[in-house]
Amino acid sequence: MPLTISQVATAAGVNVQTIRYYERRGLFPSPRRTPSGQELLGLRIRHGAACDTVARKTRAKIGLVQQKIAGLERVKRTLERLAAACAARRPTDECPILDTLEDHADAND
Repeated sequence: MPLTISQVATAAGVNVQTIRYYERRGLFPSPRRTPSGQELLGLRIRHGAACDTVARKTRAKIGLVQQKIAGLERVKRTLERLAAACAARRPTDECPILDTLEDHADAND
């Protein structure tokens, strides 16, 4: 598994900006970056990149972000229901959060 830039910086005892400076100066080869935004930034380097290409890729990225937001909203609603169930329990009841986690663990076995 490749190291992140922060892991390299920590191992070298320098900050991340130093590593980036060395990359720009050609002292380090530029590693392959993850597609989280680097692809869009790379379009600026290619002089022939048309605005419609950038817009299309941006819309695709927006779609991915919306999917992540929807997933996080589902997790949030589930946690809110569990917290509400926990607040409504009587002292002798079992913990609804732990019960749910336990049920989920049993279903995966």
